[in-house]
Amino acid sequence: MTGWQTRELCIPAGHPSAAGHFPGNPIVPGALLLDAVVAAIAGEGGVVIRAAKFLRPVRHGARVELCWRPAGETLFRFECRLAEGVALAGTLECAGGVW
Repeated sequence: MTGWQTRELCIPAGHPSAAGHFPGNPIVPGALLLDAVVAAIAGEGGVVIRAAKFLRPVRHGARVELCWRPAGETLFRFECRLAEGVALAGTLECAGGVW
């Protein structure tokens, strides 16, 4: 896909969130995925998540491809992709459009 920046994410099986979210059937918390998205795109800059849709669960240890591209002067479209398809999609706005 042209225009997309990418970064691989992997939340390890031993991550502390695996113990409590959810015991016996752990999935990566959405907040943890969104934190990784913000860190990759905006770094330390201010950001507003305009939309986020969780489409499938992400298991600890899964290979996740984070993809993002500009969607305006300060807006960015992002997706977290698994081999099975898109797990998370949304848009965020960066202060000053810095990324």
